[in-house]
Amino acid sequence: MTTFRSEDMLVGVIGLALLPLIGWRIVRGLREGRLPIYRTYLTREEGRAKFNTLLGLHALSFLIVAAVAADLLFNLGLRDRI
Repeated sequence: MTTFRSEDMLVGVIGLALLPLIGWRIVRGLREGRLPIYRTYLTREEGRAKFNTLLGLHALSFLIVAAVAADLLFNLGLRDRI
């Protein structure tokens, strides 16, 4: 049976593993000017405001996942402060 701390560690490691994938999408979006949306892509030329909003959401999700992973792995206590 898993304990509460081991579940935190597992979820933290999964969150940590997601960071390169999200980061890769952000870098690819900045370099190539396209971001994936479900089964298609949104390019910078199609709509600059939409593209920048989606890129900002990707960056925000990167920061949130990084904060949650750090909190779970290093027991920072961010969950208790919120």
